Amino acid sequence: MAILVYLLSLSLGLAVIHSIDGFASTYRRQARYTRCAPALSASADSPYALLFDCDGVIIETEELHRLAYNAAFKEFNLVIDDEPVEWSVAYYDVLQNTVGGGKNKMFFHFRNTTGEFPTSEDGKPAPTTPEGEQDLVDRLQARKTNLYKDLIAEKASPRPGVIELMDQALADDNIKVGVCSASTKEAVTKVLDVTLGEKRRKKLDVCILGDDVSKLKPDPLIYLTAAEKLNIDPGRCVVIEDSIVGLKAAKGAGMRCIITYTTSTENEDFYALGCDAKVPELGSKGVSLDMIFQPMIMKGLDADILTGIRD
Repeated sequence: MAILVYLLSLSLGLAVIHSIDGFASTYRRQARYTRCAPALSASADSPYALLFDCDGVIIETEELHRLAYNAAFKEFNLVIDDEPVEWSVAYYDVLQNTVGGGKNKMFFHFRNTTGEFPTSEDGKPAPTTPEGEQDLVDRLQARKTNLYKDLIAEKASPRPGVIELMDQALADDNIKVGVCSASTKEAVTKVLDVTLGEKRRKKLDVCILGDDVSKLKPDPLIYLTAAEKLNIDPGRCVVIEDSIVGLKAAKGAGMRCIITYTTSTENEDFYALGCDAKVPELGSKGVSLDMIFQPMIMKGLDADILTGIRD
C-alpha cells in the first residue's frame, strides 16, 4: 500500500511539472478530477471523446469576426487620438493567437495595445471606471454578435472534412462528440446550425461555450468541463483546434490535440507546444476516425496519431 501511495504522489507531481505554465488553479482542479477517475485502459469498450473547436476548425470564421468587430466599432464611432478604432488583418491574427474570447480581445486592445479606451457615439467621453469600461465592451460585443450572425448567414460553409469526420464519430457508440468554443452561445449556435444543420447539432453529446465557463482559452477549464460532463478521463479525449490559444487549453487539460491550421496560424510552431499532429485540413489529408483512435486503442493512450499524413 505504501508503494502505491508513493507512485500516485509521484505521478501527480510529474503531471504538474510538465503542465503548461500559467493556469495553476485550474490544474489543481484537473488533479482532483484525475484522482477520482477510474484507471485508464486501452480497451475498445471504454469510451473516448472527440472535441471540436468552432471558429477556425468547423468553419473559417476569423475574418468574419474581424469584419463584424470593425463594423461595430464604426457604428459606435470609436475614436482614440482622432483615429477611428479598426483592427487590421495582421493585428487580428495576433489577437486570436494571444487572447481567447471577444470581450477579452477588446479589453486587451484598449488596456494593453492602445493604453486607453475610446470616445464613442459622436464624442461621448471615454469611460473612466471599470463599470463604464465593462458597459461599453458589453454593448460592443452584443452589436458585434448580431452583425456576425448576419455575415454567417451569408457566407458560412464548413471546412473540408469536418462534417465527414464528425458523422463518423456520431455513428460510433464508443465515441462521444462535442464542441468547445470561447464564443457566445448565440454566435456559436448560429454557426453550427448553418454549417452542421440543426439536426446534427442536437446529436452532440456536449457543447460548452464561452457563456458556460468563468475562464476562457488558453485556460483549460472549458475542456475540463466537457470531460466532466461526459464522465470521460481527459486522457481519452482528442481535441481539434486551430490556434495556439486552443492548443494550450487542450494540453493544459491533459488531452491529445490535433491542429488544423489556417492561413493566419500556419507559421506557428505548434509542435513545440505539445501538438500531437497538425494538418492543413481534415479533408485534404483524408483524416478518419480510425487514424485518430485506433493507435490509442491498440498501442495505448500516448500512441502516435495521424502517422504518415501529419505535417
